[in-house]
Amino acid sequence: MRPEWKSAVVGGLGGALLAIVVVFAAARIGLLPISGDAINAYLMAHPNIVAAMEEKALDQEDAADDAASQRAVDKLGLKAFFDPRLAYITGPPDAKRTIVEFFDYNCPHCRHSLPALKKFYEAHKNDTRFAFIEYPFEGPNSTLAARAALAARKQPDKYLAFYFAIMGSEYVASADLIKEEAEKAGIDYAKLQHDMDAPDVAAAIARAHSLGDAANISGTPMFIVNGKVHEGDLDDATLKQMIRS
Repeated sequence: MRPEWKSAVVGGLGGALLAIVVVFAAARIGLLPISGDAINAYLMAHPNIVAAMEEKALDQEDAADDAASQRAVDKLGLKAFFDPRLAYITGPPDAKRTIVEFFDYNCPHCRHSLPALKKFYEAHKNDTRFAFIEYPFEGPNSTLAARAALAARKQPDKYLAFYFAIMGSEYVASADLIKEEAEKAGIDYAKLQHDMDAPDVAAAIARAHSLGDAANISGTPMFIVNGKVHEGDLDDATLKQMIRS
């Protein structure tokens, strides 16, 4: 999900307040057939108007960001997101349906999206191409978890079990949780620790962030379903609709 400090918040609120200021100024110089006092009284009696203006401004900026992301993804082409140097790829290469996820293990919205994604994966893992892209965004623990997951890819058939376990946990993806879930998944933890420091692990994270920048991704999760972008929580209904479109 977009970080709360994103300019949309400031821009949305600033836009709403600016609109009110303009209306007051126009009334004061006689460009509107009502007085500033009348406007003030009306707004005080209907404070929800400011909130509605702010929400509208935020929605407009979100729509503009989504459109910019879609243009960027279209320009890059889906092949860029199915790069094994940064993504864990599974499913038939010639699948007609594709799902890409940029995620952070400590992102609550990524975790909220897990049930729908996991349900779809279990039902369609043999007819849909998936790309799971580590995109640590929430600080050192997230980077540590991403490094561990990338290292888990070096142990056959262990990555997805690790991904689902960490993403499905109610706890922060810390070093303790990584060790616990890795051992539950049958991962050789000593090898995992060694592989976490491999140059290709750091390079994969760097490539993911470079690709995210190129795709105008400003937060997690970001899904690309059949080439169409969706930023934020993903539920069954939304995923079903995107798959059909």
